[in-house]
Amino acid sequence: MQLIPTAQYWQLSHRADPAALPLADRHYNRQKPGTPQFVPPGRCIVLLTPGADALWVSSWPFAEYVKHEWAGAWICSLFRNESALLSSDLIREAVAITRRIWGEPPAFGMVTFVNTAMVRKKRDYGRCYRRAGWRPCGTTKGGLLALRIAPDQMPEPVAPIGTQDSLSLIA
Repeated sequence: MQLIPTAQYWQLSHRADPAALPLADRHYNRQKPGTPQFVPPGRCIVLLTPGADALWVSSWPFAEYVKHEWAGAWICSLFRNESALLSSDLIREAVAITRRIWGEPPAFGMVTFVNTAMVRKKRDYGRCYRRAGWRPCGTTKGGLLALRIAPDQMPEPVAPIGTQDSLSLIA
């Protein structure tokens, strides 16, 4: 049996973790700040740094309920980094953990959406994602920039902090 390496930055959390709630509430796409759950319905992986200063959510909505052209893809539905760590490093590791938990990625890989009107003006919107290997792949009907990482560009799987490789992980 080959052991899966352990992550450096992320530990498993959950969709209503009170330690993660302040970060979720400060994310620009938060619809109802203060409500206990901050993750869309469906399958999810919630990751939080031990210092509770960065938060990541991988979502895997059922394709039949998706209204954008990337149905079936894994989605990064929330990423907030208030730590001193490089966002691109956190993103790469979050994708690696997602692969560890959910297995082989869907054919389209993973996407995220950036509202360029709600983030600081930059030369390249989604710069931290681009540095982590993601590439622009279009826009939504609502005008959000879509960024994608293809399965063959994803990092190798790693286990979250505090988990044992021999135990199965349940999302």
